This record gives sequence, structure tokens and C-alpha cells, in this order.
Amino acid sequence: MASAELKDVLKLQEAEERERALRALLMRPLMPAGDPALDLVRRHADHLRDWFGRETGWNLQVERQCARLYKRAAAIDDATRGIPDFDRDRYVLLCLACAVLERAESQITLRALGERLLEAAADPDLSVCGFVFTLGGARERRSLVGVCRLLLDLGVLMRVAGDEEGYVNQSGDVLYDVHRRVLARLPAGTRGASLIAMTHSDLGFNDRLAALLDEYVPDGPDGRRMALRHRLARRLLDDPVVYHDELTEEELEYLVSQRGPLAYRLAQATGLTAELRAEGLALVDGDGELTDQHLPAVGTEAHATLLVAEHLARTARIAPERIHSLHELAGYLRTAADRYGRFWRKDAREAGAEVALATEAVSRLVALRLVRRLEHGVQALPALHRYAIAEPLT
Repeated sequence: MASAELKDVLKLQEAEERERALRALLMRPLMPAGDPALDLVRRHADHLRDWFGRETGWNLQVERQCARLYKRAAAIDDATRGIPDFDRDRYVLLCLACAVLERAESQITLRALGERLLEAAADPDLSVCGFVFTLGGARERRSLVGVCRLLLDLGVLMRVAGDEEGYVNQSGDVLYDVHRRVLARLPAGTRGASLIAMTHSDLGFNDRLAALLDEYVPDGPDGRRMALRHRLARRLLDDPVVYHDELTEEELEYLVSQRGPLAYRLAQATGLTAELRAEGLALVDGDGELTDQHLPAVGTEAHATLLVAEHLARTARIAPERIHSLHELAGYLRTAADRYGRFWRKDAREAGAEVALATEAVSRLVALRLVRRLEHGVQALPALHRYAIAEPLT
């Protein structure tokens, strides 16, 4: 009896460890050495590799220096995805920095990296596209530091000595170790960009992006069903909610017939809760760990977002198709500031600040798939109704 109970305890412990490792990989697909979850991923690597391959088609590689889950989004047209505070120029700078580091020695200083980036940025093809990088001002040096800090978080770089702020102020330098094995795991495409450039030089940007992520689908009904299952699983694990009206006819037909078993398998492995609604399906994380956008959350912008969400949800009860302009939402926040402004930052209470608050609120709600951005404003989506305040009982 004691032996059977021990086996049950060990089995439960194993299941909990696998869930924690899986959740950690979903949040940190590139997991460097030193990550607290890396030991769990290594311990259960075979199980995790089989699960991701079967359910999502994502490949998992586990090495001594890192673990890499090659997540590929089901759709490439979602503008809400990306690295916070990264604009087009900083993305270009990141790509150039990776190219420089791939050819660098095992150690490099921040100053030397900047000098080599100046040489790379002088490429005429970049100038034609409007990219200019000179390191002439603190803003450009801070952009470079932002790229380096991202690479530090990813484990590509490790700080040996120095401080990035000293470099920004031109009063110091930083020495880094370069981990090329981790660097080599950064690209998640199915084909190299250079190969596409050589063989399909006539493609536009969107077509090149699609070609980077193009995956082989076996011929026949089984192959098509597997591809459908993978696309839907990716959306359920990556997106806050999957709406039926955003799916293709083929995807919707598969989801309607398989959403129960599909949601159960994903929820059981990840510890998420499946919500099946008439409008769509979502996997909800009650702990709020598996998201980079929280609502509610702490801070002025988060409070303003919650106020806008409640306002839109209340209006959607009466007029679900109504489109709200940014000007209207800014006016609503200006009025709300009279009641809640004492809880906000001082600069957020100043005249005109409501426009920036409304813009940030809309961006957060779009990222959470709670509203849809249209040409003349935004429209509430069904999941937003959870933020409606119920009428008091009499």
C-alpha cells in the first residue's frame, strides 16, 4: 500500500514539474543558462519535445547553454506582437548586432560593438531604406544599449565588467562574453533569410516573411488535419482568445468538431482553464503568469485601460456594433480624471494627457483581443463583456 501511494506521489510530482516546465517555455522560448526552469526542462526534455511536436508542431532543442522552443505564430499579420519599445530602426540595429556578434571573438566591448555597427550601418542598401545610425547622440547610444540589454536577457551576452549607463554618458565601457551557441538559436524561421533573398529576390516584405515561416504539410487528409490542429493549438496557446469569425471555413469546421478534446489536452498540460463560448474559445490563466499584458494591473496607464474597458463594455450592451473614436475615449478619460485623478501620476492629470492615456489604453485592449481597431476608431469584441460592471440589485 505504501509503495502504491509513493508511486502516486511521484507521478503527481512529475506531472507538476512537466506543467511548470511547459509553462516556462511558453513564456521564455529561448531559455538561457541560469534560468530557474532550465533544470526542469532538461529533466523532462523527451516528454516536452514529444508534446510540443504532437500538439503544436513546434520543435524543442535542449542544450547545455540553453533550451530553445521554436515557436512560430499561426498568423504573421498581428501588429501587437513585438519587443516593447522597439521601433523599426531598433529592430534593424538588433539584426546588425547579431551579425556582428556572429563574427566576433568570444569577448567584445560595447564600444567595439558600436564601432563595428557603424561599419555595418554604412551599407548603401540600408541607406536607401532610410536607416541611419551614427552613434552621434545619446539617443542612438541608448538604442544600442537597449539592444544589448535584450541580448543579455536572452543569454546571448553576459556582462563581465562595466555599466551600460557609463557608455551612454561616454564615461565608461562594458565588456561582454559572447555565447554563440545561444546566438545561433535566435532565428525561428524554417528557412534562412539569405536563401530566400537568393532564390526569391522578387518577393515583397510580407511574402518574404511568409516564406521564412513556410512549413511542409504532408499531402492527404491526415496531413491537412494535422496542420489545422497545429495552427489552432498555436493560436490558443499564443493568443488571448480565438474568435470563430476570424477563422477560415476549414479551421472553423475543424474547431467546431474538435474543440472539446483539443481544449482539454492543452488545458490539462498547461494548467490553463478552457472557456468555450458561442463566439470563440480561450485558454485562461487564473494566475496571470502566461501573459505580457495584464488587466487589471498596477499603474496609471493600467487603471485608465480598465476604465476604458468598462466604458466600452457597458456601451456594447446596448450597441454592440458601435465604433468609438479615440477623441471620444480621450474625452471620457478627461472626465474620469476628475474622479480618479488623485490616484494617477501628476503628469497624467495635466490637460491633454488624456490623449496619450487613451492611445495606450486602446493599444493594450487590442493586444488582449478585447477590441478591434478599425479605420475610424475601435469596436468592442465579445470577450470585453467580462469587464462590464453589473447593475446593482434592487
